[in-house]
Amino acid sequence: MKQVKIDGGRILSGKITISGAKNSAVALIPASILSDDVVKIDNIPNISDIYALDEILKYLGAKVTLKDGMITIDPTNIKNKEIPKDISSKLRASYYFMSALLGKYKYVEMYFPGGCKIGARPIDQTLKGFEALGAKVVEKDNKFTISAEELKGGHVYLDMPSVGATINTMLVAVKAKGLTIIENAAKEPEIVNVATFLNNMGAKITGAGTSEIRIKGVDSLKGCFAEVIPDRIETGTYIIAGALLGDNLRIENIIPEHVESLTLKLSEMGVKMEIGSNYIVVNRVEKPKPVNLKTLGYPGFPTDLQQPITTLLTQCRGTSVLEETIYENRFQNVPYLNKMGANIKITGKKIKVKGPTALKGAKVTATDLRAGACLILAALIAKGKTTIKDVDHVLRGYENIIEKLTDVGAKITIEEI
Repeated sequence: MKQVKIDGGRILSGKITISGAKNSAVALIPASILSDDVVKIDNIPNISDIYALDEILKYLGAKVTLKDGMITIDPTNIKNKEIPKDISSKLRASYYFMSALLGKYKYVEMYFPGGCKIGARPIDQTLKGFEALGAKVVEKDNKFTISAEELKGGHVYLDMPSVGATINTMLVAVKAKGLTIIENAAKEPEIVNVATFLNNMGAKITGAGTSEIRIKGVDSLKGCFAEVIPDRIETGTYIIAGALLGDNLRIENIIPEHVESLTLKLSEMGVKMEIGSNYIVVNRVEKPKPVNLKTLGYPGFPTDLQQPITTLLTQCRGTSVLEETIYENRFQNVPYLNKMGANIKITGKKIKVKGPTALKGAKVTATDLRAGACLILAALIAKGKTTIKDVDHVLRGYENIIEKLTDVGAKITIEEI
């Protein structure tokens, strides 16, 4: 495991270039095996989740090369075999292989996916989509065997607009016979990215980015080229860093519309930003105003930025209230923030953050990906030195975060323990 040490209080100035979106890349890579020919995907982030997916691809028999952010996948010699627990449990996104293999071969065996422990994270909506298209699901000892004599288009109404269930249903439906309609679909930009990729292969998908997606099944899919969109969560995290410590901190290679729910809230707090066509320049805000926040599916405030923005709320003059509606176990960062000097109380699905409070360096632990990002932001403004253990969680989702922060003025080192 790795840990980072951060000397806080240093101004951040310069340029940070945003990488490809983790939540797109981890779906695009498994989706590639639906193709009958070679697929190339550019702007792949250099994060550990990508290497876990690469391991699964090679285990299945795909030929894979990854160089300079470009992954080339030749799926023509894939063998449909059981994906064992030791590799499926490395990340949540492994379950996209479940849907891609089912869509291609009408049969899949694999174990329950892994990922950060931020709540129950059931896959019932994904399984509901499979069953609506004619698949039979058998689960025993966390192993799923899913099969279908024939996949047929169906009508799927998701009980909640789940990103994973929306993508998984699309991956199965693209080669199912007839028309599939997904209602109450998630609208996240990553879903549009995946749908565009599949359409480039020859799929017939309309409505991605809206609450109703229609997929007309096709017999085969061909090779294509795709590009991963910029990571809106990485973008938001560094914008928050700029609001805390920025001196004309410039965040580049972004899609401003994808982080509008954040920038509108930051404007409400008094943060000054220059927003361009593909960049944002942000400066440290003096005496930020408290705000109320509620996490929602896109285009609402993203759950993945809930923990990072909590650090900024500790510096607001007054009480902020934040409600988490997506995951029930996403306040694991709070005890560590309080250890550093914050004044945060948890009440059910809400936290109340009273500020401003001066944070001080401490020894803390990254319990999950976004909690780790929150603690890094806290360490950047804290007085003294902070040590963050289990930072491997953060490396799953932020490409070269140590180098990017160091380049703009942070004093941060990483070490094995």
